[in-house]
Parts: sequence; C-alpha cells; structure tokens
Amino acid sequence: MLFRLAHLSDIHLGPLPAIKRRELLSKRITGYANWRLNRKGAMHDGFLDALVAHMLAAKPDHIAVTGDLVNLALREEMRLARAWLETLGDADSVSAVPGNHDTYVPGALKDILELWRPFMSGDDAADGNPFPYLRRRGPMALIGTNSGRATMPFMATGSFRSQQAYDTARLLDKTRDEGLFRIVMIHHPPFENATAWSKRLIGSSRFRMMIAEHGAELVLHGHTHIDSVEAIDGPDGLVPIVGVPSASVAPRDQRPESDTAKRRPGARYNLFAINGAPGGWRCQMEEYGFRDGDKEVSLIAERTLQSPP
Repeated sequence: MLFRLAHLSDIHLGPLPAIKRRELLSKRITGYANWRLNRKGAMHDGFLDALVAHMLAAKPDHIAVTGDLVNLALREEMRLARAWLETLGDADSVSAVPGNHDTYVPGALKDILELWRPFMSGDDAADGNPFPYLRRRGPMALIGTNSGRATMPFMATGSFRSQQAYDTARLLDKTRDEGLFRIVMIHHPPFENATAWSKRLIGSSRFRMMIAEHGAELVLHGHTHIDSVEAIDGPDGLVPIVGVPSASVAPRDQRPESDTAKRRPGARYNLFAINGAPGGWRCQMEEYGFRDGDKEVSLIAERTLQSPP
C-alpha cells in the first residue's frame, strides 16, 4: 500500500491582528519588532496560498505541520490558525505539533490545546496534555511531540524532557511491534549543531538516545527555515531527519534588502511516498517550492531516504 504524506512547517500566518498595548507588555514586544522589521516584508500569504494549493492538488493521504503556525501567540492569531488548519482538511487527515512561536508566552500552550486539539491529539485522545500522541494512518504511525516552551526574550530554545522521552519511547516500541512505519514530528531539529545556541533543542541528546535505542523510520521538523536532510543512529541503522523551509517566505530575490535571513530559501513543502514492510520499507521524498525568480511552485529535488536491502 502506497501512502503519501505531505510536510510543511513554520507558517507564521500574517498579517498580525490588531494588538492591544497590554499584550505587548511581555516577550511579545521583541517579537513584534522583529515582525515589523523582518518577517512582515519577507513572508507573504500569496506564496503560502500557492504552495498549499499545489500541495492539495497532489492529493496527499495525510498532512503533517511541524509548528510555528503563528507569530506572537495572540489569542486571535490562534483562532485564525485553527481556521487555516481546517482549509488543509479535516482533523483526521491533518496532524500538527506546536513550535516556539506558538508557545511564545506563558499560558499559550493552554490556548493551543483548547483551539487546535482536534489536529494534535491521538486516536485514543484523553484530556490534559496530549504529547506525545499517536495516530495510525495506513502503514504509518505518526507520533506528535512538543518541543515548544515559553522562553526569555531573544531566546527560541525548545525542550524535550525525560517524561516525554519515556512516553515517546513506549509508543515507538508499540508501533514497531505492530509493523508500522514510525514517523516522529517535532518542531526543533534534534541533531547536533543544528541551530544557534539561542535556538537549540534542550534535551536533543535525550531525543537521540531515545531513537538510538527504540528506533524510528523518519523524523520531521521545522524551526530552521531551511531544507535539510540529516541522520542519527537507530538500533538497525541510520534514521533520516528531514527539515523543511518556511511555507510562507518569499524567494530570496523577492525579499526586501532589510531581510536578515537571505540564505533561507523560498517557501517549500515535502511529499513522501511510503510503502513496503518492516525490513523492506521504501521512502521517497519530493521537495516542491519556489526557486529564486519563480512565480510558480516547481519540483526542486527528489531523494530516496529508505529502500529495501
């Protein structure tokens, strides 16, 4: 059975809704300044809309969204993000995890769980914190984790703590025994030297130790706004870790001179084709998006991540 999974991340929906002065009396003041100076000119709904239209036309069986749907974790942003998630498909066919911008300030995670829970809860949903959650779709087990935490100004770190590692390991073992292709979703990249110190995943070594012992077939992340394919050790070989650029950023040649992240590519999404069985999985990846100078979405790269021995 061939199963196709689309992956996009770092939506940063704009424009920002009206902001009350009291809402800026927090870390949001620095985020608001960054939006005004950088993100507002570099990120466009037009590119996001075109990318999503292309993705939906490919008719994926499921869609994974690895965080940063919003910018400042404003309540109105979260309501708009819920509506945007619904444009991708129903909650059974779209799975999301939070990013650092979604959990920007204390209390934001509570709002997320209230508004986005249908898109980030497992097949056996329970009240309270749902992470990690498990969804079985076709030959695939999708495990959603949460690395988002409220942090101090000028920090964008994530966290992967002991309890979440223990619970995720149990799901990995369970779904391995069921013969499923296990995909772990996390916002922050868990490989070494992935980002600047201020944006790192605290507990990344714990994540890698978990995968080394319990395994997985694929790890998906966002956060860096670049395309990357890395690998970490698993019990039976290397496990691919795939990052995807922001889904809303303009191509480099169409951004303002003030943009501070010129090396980051234009909006993209990844499409994975998965089939096979344990010991003989095949996973192929196609990367689609905007090259510099592009007005339309095109195929950028094709990779084979796993193939039968």
